[in-house]
Amino acid sequence: MKSGNGHNKSLSAKKPASTGHRSAELLLGQRGKEIQAYGQIIHMPIGLPEAARKENVDLLNQILADTITLRDLYKKHHWQVSGHTFYQLHLLFDKHADEQTELVDQIAERIQTLGGIAIAMAADVAETTHIHRPPRGREEVPVQIDRLLEAHELILKEARKAAEKADDNGDLGTNDLLSSKVIPTNELQSWFTGEHVVDGPVVHAE
Repeated sequence: MKSGNGHNKSLSAKKPASTGHRSAELLLGQRGKEIQAYGQIIHMPIGLPEAARKENVDLLNQILADTITLRDLYKKHHWQVSGHTFYQLHLLFDKHADEQTELVDQIAERIQTLGGIAIAMAADVAETTHIHRPPRGREEVPVQIDRLLEAHELILKEARKAAEKADDNGDLGTNDLLSSKVIPTNELQSWFTGEHVVDGPVVHAE
């Protein structure tokens, strides 16, 4: 039934009357439209054209998805590692996971600075990452390490490509992030991790 002014009473009744005062009551159940769609680039006054920012955001989001996956892979292996190298690898994997977490935040903030939307949720990351999904169960240490090394190399290839493109686009901020943070961190972690699968003598030299 409509009121005299043509509004539906049931709809208008849902909106609480404004008292002009703030209230401690929680405003729950709020939903609304996205204010920026994923893939959309908004204007940011940072002196870079939209096309360049768009291209770099797309490249960074792929690196972000793979970095999040690598971070989670390190955490998985940190919890599940076993054997005579348990202690040192348990600590190393956790240290590397923390360092990857720092990269995740830096990459995501750069994407937002460029006017893009950083990928964030696990389901979206799983659909986007190029890193192969490991089984849920525990694997042997050499297999764990091999997975990590493959993931590092994949990210390094992506990061170098993106750094070159950022340089071509005049995006020195993105180039600096990739060249001074993402690439050196992954190279160093790859070295530290890879040395654990060198087949060398333990007690007696050959």
